[in-house]
Amino acid sequence: MPAVSRISIAPVKGLGLLHPDSVALEDTGVRENRRFHIVDADGRRFNQMRNGTMVQIRPGYDADAERLALHFPDGTVAEGQLTLGEEVTTDFYGRAVVGNAVEGPWSEALSAWAGRPLRLIQSKPGLAVDRGRGHVSLISTASLEELGRQGDRQEPIDGRRFRMLFELEGCEPHEEDGWVKRHLRIGEATVRIRGDVGRCAITTQNPETGEPDFDTLRAISGYRPFTENEAGARHIPFGVYGEVTGPGRVTIGDSVELGLLDQTS
Repeated sequence: MPAVSRISIAPVKGLGLLHPDSVALEDTGVRENRRFHIVDADGRRFNQMRNGTMVQIRPGYDADAERLALHFPDGTVAEGQLTLGEEVTTDFYGRAVVGNAVEGPWSEALSAWAGRPLRLIQSKPGLAVDRGRGHVSLISTASLEELGRQGDRQEPIDGRRFRMLFELEGCEPHEEDGWVKRHLRIGEATVRIRGDVGRCAITTQNPETGEPDFDTLRAISGYRPFTENEAGARHIPFGVYGEVTGPGRVTIGDSVELGLLDQTS
């Protein structure tokens, strides 16, 4: 039976990942996940496509105390209690996400690090995601191992470059593709898988340094056909995503049980 082998969350979208042993999966996903994003002086999202080395910044976020720390590669830290300022609307792939500018040391520290004006924005849980109602994402270690084989790598591909919420062991390669429109029980929670995840050039970047070091897109498309997302756009698929249908806690080692096929769209 498949089981959860790693959990990855990104309190600040595009920065380094955290790997808790357990998370509470709520209707809007994990409350601490993707709560913050970064915009430039023009209000455009500033992400890994524009600067891959963002992953070298390590966040620490306490959602209950509303405290945030950003640990920079040079050893400096910007931290403190969160205070929210003006309302800011950010374009997420044609979807407007409303948040608030975060007042304090973080925007200044990010700007100094990047060498350009940047602002840190906080939004409500579940808003700053790439795929509408896609608050949960899954990839199997077997799929990562298969990608390594297909890409002539000597070791499995590090799943962190795909930034998925859950990695699963105990599957066949790409077994998760067959779960689309099915309900899953993951630990105490239930999830409906909506579709596969289309990949971009961010996945070519090393998850530690942010430097491109493996052409994932060429490797994936070399052995997997293009598919279409829910809007009908063609993409290179790797992993699946879904929405929470029943909140609950998910812990490393929890089993994943396949449920019924949902006939609705």
